[in-house]
Amino acid sequence: MKILNFGSLNYDYVYSVSHIVNPGETISSSKMEMFCGGKGLNQSIALARAGTKVFHAGMVGKDGEALINICEENGVDISNICESEGKSGHTIIQVDEKGQNSILLFGGSNRSMTKKFIDNVLSCFEKGDILLLQNEINLIDYIIEESYKKGMKVFLNPSPFDLALKQCDLSKISVFLLNEIEGEQITGEKEQNKILNKMLIKYPNAQVVLTLGSGGVIYKDNQQEYYQKAYKVNVVDTTGAGDTFTGYFISSLINNATINKALNISSKAAAISVSREGATTSIPFIQEVVEAKFKDK
Repeated sequence: MKILNFGSLNYDYVYSVSHIVNPGETISSSKMEMFCGGKGLNQSIALARAGTKVFHAGMVGKDGEALINICEENGVDISNICESEGKSGHTIIQVDEKGQNSILLFGGSNRSMTKKFIDNVLSCFEKGDILLLQNEINLIDYIIEESYKKGMKVFLNPSPFDLALKQCDLSKISVFLLNEIEGEQITGEKEQNKILNKMLIKYPNAQVVLTLGSGGVIYKDNQQEYYQKAYKVNVVDTTGAGDTFTGYFISSLINNATINKALNISSKAAAISVSREGATTSIPFIQEVVEAKFKDK
């Protein structure tokens, strides 16, 4: 079984601010840093640091050398990362004094996928392999259709949720990994139990993982439900926490962990990540997660 992550690779420009800027307001930042990121890249690195081999497929611009390098340095297979014309994707991220963030995304090369490129990548994978997707690249509907035809198991993190996702046949998704905002956007419900119930009414064969930030995480399918508390840490930056959780959760499942154990170790990894700055820089390695000690929530 192989894991293919078809996802974005971005440069993150992170600004430290007293509060998230309001409409019409101008404020000063106390610090600006640049990190390699993108939901796709973050999740591939999380998978790799969790101890799982992952193949990343995506596009970078002429300025994308550092993005490729960080994947390679972390043991991510880069044979399906190609260069396109123009600039790589990037984000402008505000992080306030409480560690909360606000993100503006520019797609750049992540939006330059072609059907030919997708077909070439998928030709290297087969029935039973896992495909991980987020929504920071183009042609996501085509990727879902073609991977489903091959018999791959599709994991989807529907972020950001937009019109492109509404054009996708989400009945072909095996596992949804989403937060409350994305859950509301898909189901129209705000309460966590209603989100989960509506998801399984719409997609009865799927597994749903609903992350609740400091409220923990809930897993539900048509037979069972599990809750995992969040671990208490000093929050520095929440950027990449969900991606860390996703990578560790999938890695745990691949290594035959129970759902309870997968939720637990993924929550520990996410807790460590929010105690640090940046996205890729905040993702812990498996040994650190295994050895981590936390105070009771």
